[in-house]
Amino acid sequence: MTEKSKGDEIMEKSKFIEIDAAPNNQPLGYKQLNEKIHQALELGYKNILLNNVCGQRFIGASLQGDLELQINGLPGNDLGIFMDGPKIIVNGNCEDQPGNTMNAGMMIVHGDAGDVIGLSARGGKIYIKGDVGYRVGIHIKEFERKFPVVIIGGTAKDFLGEYMAGGLVIALGLHFTEDGTIEESRYPICGNELATGIHRGKIILRTEEDLESRLGVGAKEYKLEKTTEKVMKEFLDEYCEIFNIPQEIMYRKPFKVIKPISKRPYGGNYCGQIV
Repeated sequence: MTEKSKGDEIMEKSKFIEIDAAPNNQPLGYKQLNEKIHQALELGYKNILLNNVCGQRFIGASLQGDLELQINGLPGNDLGIFMDGPKIIVNGNCEDQPGNTMNAGMMIVHGDAGDVIGLSARGGKIYIKGDVGYRVGIHIKEFERKFPVVIIGGTAKDFLGEYMAGGLVIALGLHFTEDGTIEESRYPICGNELATGIHRGKIILRTEEDLESRLGVGAKEYKLEKTTEKVMKEFLDEYCEIFNIPQEIMYRKPFKVIKPISKRPYGGNYCGQIV
């Protein structure tokens, strides 16, 4: 690559545009907003800032390539659905199903997120600073060399990691105050039916809580092995850098690993004569 072409590439990546999702305080429909995003991409913009987002769904649907989408406001359901490569940064909270069927890329949420995060994702990283809702990490799965990762800075509700078929989910049980202080959350690290139906992948919880009574069908608690710890640390170091968290905080509590008992947790429910 020549020096000129390197410079052209840098200029292309630095092209920046702002889009108002609610001009004159009138929110655009989700189709209108996504049309504006695609128009900006066709003009060569690689960095897009969305202002005044107020619940529009499907933002960033099916986006591909080396792009960055930054959001001020509250994005609606299915943020980044089918995303394959871009980075999405939410400067606040987001609603349900961000990263739905995500293939590659990164999603960073500087707040809380809703339910069903990363539904069926088969690659990419989703980093949530705060708390999350129900069925987070449901059916995330590894695909070839792709490895989905979901990290939750706070706590999760019921059915965390339900039907997991690969990848990694980490919950840290932290609480971030408005003045920037980092505390231990007062709430349980997760709800009930933890890892129900899991048949591949791992859930790692930073906690001293007894998790036995919360385990779902097919799930079991294991010790943190060195190989798993090494993989975990790589992602946690990146997470700490993004959210400006001192790394030593991570190791003030033990990590507990939840993995599948078998690859066929419901195998006994099927008729052996037809399988």
